[in-house]
Amino acid sequence: MELYDLNEIEERVILVGVQEGDGDDTVESVEELAELAKTAGALVVGTVIQKRERIHPGTYVGKGKMEELKMLLTALDATGIICDDELSPVQMNNLQQELDCKVMDRTLLILDIFADHASTSEGKIQVELAQLRYRAVRLVGLRNSLSRLGGGIGTRGPGEKKLEMDRRLIKERISQLKRELEQVKRHRELLREGRKRDRVMTAAIVGYTNAGKSTLLNTLTDAGVLSEDKLFATLDPTTRMLELSKGTRIYLTDTVGFIRKLPHHLIEAFKSTLEEAKYADIILHVVDASNPQMEDQMRVVYDTLQELEVTNKKIVTLFNKQDKLAEEQILHDFNANHVLRISAKTGDGLDRLREVLEKIVTEDQIYLERVIPYKDAGILQQIRKYGQLMEEEYTEGGIAVKARVPKDILGRL
Repeated sequence: MELYDLNEIEERVILVGVQEGDGDDTVESVEELAELAKTAGALVVGTVIQKRERIHPGTYVGKGKMEELKMLLTALDATGIICDDELSPVQMNNLQQELDCKVMDRTLLILDIFADHASTSEGKIQVELAQLRYRAVRLVGLRNSLSRLGGGIGTRGPGEKKLEMDRRLIKERISQLKRELEQVKRHRELLREGRKRDRVMTAAIVGYTNAGKSTLLNTLTDAGVLSEDKLFATLDPTTRMLELSKGTRIYLTDTVGFIRKLPHHLIEAFKSTLEEAKYADIILHVVDASNPQMEDQMRVVYDTLQELEVTNKKIVTLFNKQDKLAEEQILHDFNANHVLRISAKTGDGLDRLREVLEKIVTEDQIYLERVIPYKDAGILQQIRKYGQLMEEEYTEGGIAVKARVPKDILGRL
């Protein structure tokens, strides 16, 4: 598989968005598109936003904006455009023919970043599956468009050789990847079953991309997960054990970040990864409190969780990056059971987070005081494994213990 380094090919791009009505978030979405382009190694040289009642079904923008784009491409020495929505095969083909340049869309850009950042075999399978599904219906337009620069955005992952495959071969490859992904899914289910048997709760760390999820996991557990100030730095979920006080434990799982207009191909392909949130007991929702788009980002996270059918969970919202705020803000989240201000970077507020997690974990446990005969000393191991051994004292009549244990374990002791 041949990969391309975007640093070798400086792509000079113009961002294109369509604003449908006054109340939409196109301006913010295009600003985010600029961050995505930067993450992919492209240089943004211009931005064009057209106000229209609706996106043009044939060319995305109208005729007048098309002429403006032609002039800008020449004036700014741009190599291509990136549209802020997923283009249909017809739109991509027409734009490419009209503008005679490389045409990309938000989905292609995100898929490219994912292909570059995926490090595990699971991540790579998921990205390739999403890329092939996207490319299968766009073979001709993409082939013409991507061949114009011999690499760059859109050519990472499966590579151009796979672009040349006909639809039959793509279909076969998709079937093969689905089978491989099914094995991965089964493996994840076995891991989850193992954690369930241990009676240890799991908290899934979710949030908008670059909110500080990996930094939080690293600060709490020394996980060593890549933590960078860029979009989608982490793709592969990492699970670590967090020891709370007096023997209480909880699993923490870092998940892939959410974003506006997250491509459906990705949600489908990454379902086994994103489902970590679905099967968790607690949702830790990390919010970048320093971002002006904080409330929009929170809405996107909750919409995505709803799409993944993540319901009836204890939610702890963590307003992160307090170290970046000049003054204290009024922060609220009506979807959350608990709201905390933290800085994952400095550690501020994390002691309070541990207290909240311990409170949630012990809510379903029963306090136990008992003297265990020495002949039944194996019960101590059961308590340590499934509950919280708070005190033990060796007396003449046996081992005096104070502990918290899950309700369903109590009958076995």
